[in-house]
Amino acid sequence: MMVIISYDVSTQTADGRRRLRKVAKVCQNYGQRVQNSIFEANLDYGTFLKVKEQLTQIVDEEKDSLRFYYLGNNWHGKIEHIGAKPSYDPEGVIIL
Repeated sequence: MMVIISYDVSTQTADGRRRLRKVAKVCQNYGQRVQNSIFEANLDYGTFLKVKEQLTQIVDEEKDSLRFYYLGNNWHGKIEHIGAKPSYDPEGVIIL
């Protein structure tokens, strides 16, 4: 299922900047950055639960915000991209 993950982490302290780096790293491990704090991730449900758990353990719920948008398996017609940064195919070939 396609999931959009967005976050807003307070960076006013060194601890906040550390949380921001950790959240970004987890998201990069499972998805594709499409904007500064927004990732698209095509995950099975078990992997999604793992990612969600990792992220909720990092963020400070008093200071930070974490959002998940569930687009499901038929997501192709639900994402429209206009502007800079060319789009990508999350089901395409990944070159490491």
